[in-house]
Amino acid sequence: MNKKTKEYKKKIQTITDIYKINLGVKNNEKVIVFTDNFDKKLKKVAKTVAEEGKNCVKNVSFVEYEAINSHGAEPPESIWLAAFGKDTIKVLKSERLLKPLLSKKTSKAQLKKIEGIVRKFKKKSVNVVIALSYYSTTHTKFRYLLTRICRTRYASMPIFEEYMLTGAMKVNWVNMAKKSEKIAQKLNRNEHIEIKTPNGTHLSFSKKGRVAKADTGIITKKGASGNLPAGEVFLAPLEGTANGRLVLEWAPTRRLKKPITLIVEKGLVKEVKGDEKYAGYLKTKLAERAENANIAELGIGTNDKASRPDNILESEKILGTVHVALGDNSSFGGKVTTPFHQDFVFFKPTLTLIHRNKTREDLLKNGKLLKR
Repeated sequence: MNKKTKEYKKKIQTITDIYKINLGVKNNEKVIVFTDNFDKKLKKVAKTVAEEGKNCVKNVSFVEYEAINSHGAEPPESIWLAAFGKDTIKVLKSERLLKPLLSKKTSKAQLKKIEGIVRKFKKKSVNVVIALSYYSTTHTKFRYLLTRICRTRYASMPIFEEYMLTGAMKVNWVNMAKKSEKIAQKLNRNEHIEIKTPNGTHLSFSKKGRVAKADTGIITKKGASGNLPAGEVFLAPLEGTANGRLVLEWAPTRRLKKPITLIVEKGLVKEVKGDEKYAGYLKTKLAERAENANIAELGIGTNDKASRPDNILESEKILGTVHVALGDNSSFGGKVTTPFHQDFVFFKPTLTLIHRNKTREDLLKNGKLLKR
């Protein structure tokens, strides 16, 4: 067997593992694999995942849709129809609820009504989603309603690349899960966190009332969701409490030519400094909606097989890194809803936990996880 054939078999085995190990799909369950039309290579991977899935389960559908051009924006009506079924969408449209839902402009009363409609027809929804769109659907009401109401299992794989099938996806899932859960427990015993990096990043915030969760890649329980590749502990900082500066050296898929500095005050990015092209993009996104400037997430990477810094899906999982996201945090304990969620990874961080009695404890020191 030559090297190319071995590599191909490893990839196919990983796809089989996604169905059997990561998602625990049963033969009688309905699975949907979807992608957008932004990236041809990702579309090819999505098609392969759908085709190989037919060897694992009877009912696998593949759906492609027009790219939505922003992480955290709701996917279009066509994918809602495929996932929830025609009865749900018909009623949402007749009640004039679909349009505000897709634009992320629902009131609390509207959302409650939407949840009731989805609950009524939940048996018509899919059991498992494998989301291989370029733009992430993790921080959306689409994902929230599927997992929370319909109890769908949801694997979110934005910007996924084929090489990951033989890299970060080959992690020891059991060991990583134990490590991640232990870190989450430690975070949940504290209320304040401080982050410093050698490049000048310095951010502090409160997590009072917020719960840190582990993304372990084991998505077998009803209503479970997570990234693949997985490997992080994450939480939503308490809104209005983050202060400091974030010095960005990496955009989601490339190293920046020059660093960009984000000035953070009272939980919001108040200023974007830098003449790098990506700074212009950020200024535009932050100007679109005030909520886009929210410090939405802190994450800690826990995957020792992750290594690539030029793909945010993998780089935020690298063991010993931290990432901070802007925008929406409504799907994991926060209060901000907006069609924007963007993560940024920071290397060699020192992450300090500040206990209620004001004593300090380093969890990470220069990118090394400290054992205690």
